[in-house]
Amino acid sequence: MPNFQLDANAVFLVLVFAAVFAAAQAGIGLVRVASVKRKVNKRLVLAERIGGISELVLELRKQRGLSANGEKKGWAWLSDLIVRSGLTYEPRRWALLAVGAGAIAALGAFVATKNLALAAVAPLPVVTLGPIVVLKVVAGKRAKALGFQLPQALDIIVRSLEAGHPVPTAIALVGREMSDPIGTEFGMAADEISYGATLQEAVDRIAERCQHPDVDLFAATVRLQERAGGNLTGLLKLNAHTVRERHKMRLKIKAASSEGRASAMILTSAPFLVAAMLQLISPGFYGDVIHEPFIQIGLAGLGLWMFIGNLVMQRMIDMRI
Repeated sequence: MPNFQLDANAVFLVLVFAAVFAAAQAGIGLVRVASVKRKVNKRLVLAERIGGISELVLELRKQRGLSANGEKKGWAWLSDLIVRSGLTYEPRRWALLAVGAGAIAALGAFVATKNLALAAVAPLPVVTLGPIVVLKVVAGKRAKALGFQLPQALDIIVRSLEAGHPVPTAIALVGREMSDPIGTEFGMAADEISYGATLQEAVDRIAERCQHPDVDLFAATVRLQERAGGNLTGLLKLNAHTVRERHKMRLKIKAASSEGRASAMILTSAPFLVAAMLQLISPGFYGDVIHEPFIQIGLAGLGLWMFIGNLVMQRMIDMRI
């Protein structure tokens, strides 16, 4: 019989590969399970802990930064931004995070410049403008998700109506079957109807919370049917088709303007990248003349001109459909 000899190094490498492969498979499985769990909307998770409809409605409004009767608090623009973001309203936690980010900005500015005055000023824009920027980014992502999910939600409502269910039941079905953000929004509307609100009031509140043109179209369709009558199923089918076509048009505009947006990003970032490289390679290139008023005014003018150019390009591609 042939004499087989196993190489210890080869066996070790095979075992290491098997261990790494198994660990990777386990990690992928955990990520998939976590992503599936995250798809359950927040309202359903909250409903498991709260028994009554009234308590659920009040808690959902509280988490969205609304008062007990569904009205917005504080400054109108800031309240609208908080509600549109969909984040759980936690002002104390947000304040602590903003203060922590400001402290990190102050430390970074002091380490980079060794200037106490600049380190004292650096946290101000981070603390004041940072939360607003974060809310705007989150609200923008949520609006995109709403526009993508709305046609599917309308299809569920149409099929439920064709099966003979009333409109509140169809809306509640969307709240149970779909993930966030559309699932929580329609679930809140279903809870408000159970709490005593009319269908038109509940749908109008969805539009107020989302402030999305496609959701406004859905609310207008329901209001029209409530006042003038007609076939709601047919109207919602047409509504879903319109929303899909508008979404396709937005994607076409985004694709057509992608080259211009990429050029704008490159041209905007290039001067700052070059200035940073020069500062690292030759610190005296600008350092010897940066204190001159002419240089300071020139750089400020160039920055302002770049800002105006970006605004013009943004307005050119910002087409509202």
